[in-house]
Amino acid sequence: MIRQLIGWLGILILSTSGLATAGEPSSTHTLSTVLELALAHNPVMAGAQGTMSQSRGQQVAAGAYLNPSISGVAGRGAIRDPSSGVKVTERTVTVEQPLEWQGKRRARQQAADAGAAGASAAMEETRLNVIAETKIAFYQVLLSQRDVELAGQHLTMVEEVLKAVKARAAAGDATVFETMKATVEVQKAKKEVARAQNALVVVRAKLDMVTAGMLGNQFSLQGDFEQARQGLDLDVLAARALEQHPTIRRLSKLVEQAQFSATFERESRMPNVTVQGSYHREAGDESVTAGLSVPLPLWYQRQGEIESALGARHRAEAERLRAQNEITQAITQHVQDVRTANEQLQVFETGLLKQAEQTLRVARVSFQQGAASLLDLLDSQRVYRQTLLEYVQARADLSIALARLERAVGGV
Repeated sequence: MIRQLIGWLGILILSTSGLATAGEPSSTHTLSTVLELALAHNPVMAGAQGTMSQSRGQQVAAGAYLNPSISGVAGRGAIRDPSSGVKVTERTVTVEQPLEWQGKRRARQQAADAGAAGASAAMEETRLNVIAETKIAFYQVLLSQRDVELAGQHLTMVEEVLKAVKARAAAGDATVFETMKATVEVQKAKKEVARAQNALVVVRAKLDMVTAGMLGNQFSLQGDFEQARQGLDLDVLAARALEQHPTIRRLSKLVEQAQFSATFERESRMPNVTVQGSYHREAGDESVTAGLSVPLPLWYQRQGEIESALGARHRAEAERLRAQNEITQAITQHVQDVRTANEQLQVFETGLLKQAEQTLRVARVSFQQGAASLLDLLDSQRVYRQTLLEYVQARADLSIALARLERAVGGV
């Protein structure tokens, strides 16, 4: 009986529902198709991709050599001697090539490489967050769809009860109070249907937002909640998260980048050397010269830049430690949420669902035979609906907790 009831619940969850009116187009999506749409169109993914492109450009810039410069002047000139009267076009051409200190160049390239690796980890982090957000929104829509179905079923049951009470009242077997009570119950059931439908509109809009509007106004979901998960080892999951989580890898690369930036600032105390060569021609003189230009860091040796880079490194290290603590705390919380949901599902599946169904069946038969009152029947119907709704809520809680645990661990 329990297996049949659970199978019936699964069929109802798989069925399409919702607010699409007759004649309006409606598309059905599974979790995999919704995830594909979210990963392809969510603007957060585009932003992360832009960050990766930016970091690759910084890598190219870090590996570039300093460009040379060339300058020239020319003009008419003459020797002021009437006996010679020499007149020429005087000219000077100068070429300069700055030579960068290798230690500074190497540190800049290492910082850019660390930044690119951090951007790649940030891309994985963004993808992980989008997947978790999409799964949570997907399960919330499934829950709301099931809430609408249960509210509609409850409305149908109380409407049938109202018809039966009206028939009894016409035959003189029921009082006017019973008719009024059944009518009030129908109104309450209609209000619950409206509430469930409004809640469904809200969560559908949220899921559509995650996919950047690719689901459209009318869509339905096909799928089921996650199955119970046993044997979650908190220590193993925490160790795996600290090793593989993209957030930790991103922050670690940020620490490396800050360290290399500090090294770059230290190496920058050694100034660049500029090699110069010039050709000079004037009336009565022609020369070719070469030389060096070296700035002298006598008064300032980049103390401010070095201190700033070290401060950025300390801040990155603190941010990494904070993220490690938050991830460990999140794993602890979500593992406990999964265990709690598993325990609740076990209570439902080992007896509570069957008891609620049997109670409703007995109440119906007793009411038909006159052995149970209208209030007893209505109470048993409310308890039955609430039990089914709490069961679905527990399944949704388990699925959402698993999605959040997956995000906290850093992947499956």
